[in-house]
Amino acid sequence: MAFSMAKISASLAMLTALAFLVHPCASAEFHRKLSSWSDGGATWYGGATWYGGPTGAGSDGGACGYQDAVDQPPFSYMIAAGSPSIYEGGKGCGSCYQVKCTGHEACSSSPVTVVLTDLCPGGPCLEEPVHFDLSGTAFGGMAKPGQADKLRAAGRLQIQYTRVPCKWQGVDIAFKVDAGSNDYYLAMLVEYESGDGDLSSVELMQGGGGAWCKMDQSWGAVWRYNSGPKLQAPFSVRLTSSSGKTLVASNVIPAGWKPSGMYRSVVNY
Repeated sequence: MAFSMAKISASLAMLTALAFLVHPCASAEFHRKLSSWSDGGATWYGGATWYGGPTGAGSDGGACGYQDAVDQPPFSYMIAAGSPSIYEGGKGCGSCYQVKCTGHEACSSSPVTVVLTDLCPGGPCLEEPVHFDLSGTAFGGMAKPGQADKLRAAGRLQIQYTRVPCKWQGVDIAFKVDAGSNDYYLAMLVEYESGDGDLSSVELMQGGGGAWCKMDQSWGAVWRYNSGPKLQAPFSVRLTSSSGKTLVASNVIPAGWKPSGMYRSVVNY
């Protein structure tokens, strides 16, 4: 019986290895989706630096481009700068995580939910596979009641984290047109996507009809389109999330649009 079980185990191991060789990316994605809490690190993003105070939002939008949205609902100061492994060149902007700290007497067992709004490019963020540089508000939110300052004084903690859906209830996706946009070039910040929170592609349709044209990621959560010919508004936008879900905001940017204008849709995931 032991010999038979050994043969079965060896066969299963061989099949698993073969599957990984055939489609290694699928195996990695499978593990990511099924994993629950993973280990990582966190530092307090703020304090004595210009990023903000102990109850601040850390940065003014940072490398994702959200600007003052970080301290307004629905983000409401609960933000994080991520290591390059989760920032993913800006493709991770808008994704949501639950984070809880371990190994400190002031840590509570309750996680906080944060949205990725910035990049942490160096220091401790490169010393671990995954690292969160949190706002002072989010860092203190992991503490037991009345011990937020004590926890922030630790400066650096080991944490557990898990990816979670973003739940921006009552908030629809918004498009903020970049100040440098004109009749031949359109760039826009996309924000407040529920569900996955992040995007894998953005497409533009001009004039209320016609073909969908691929937009390029400019930086962070900002996407751009160089038209060549003069652009024809209104513009519809088709979004594809990181898990492949699509959503269309029809005629969301109207005729007569302005650079720096904010245009809110009536849709969300």
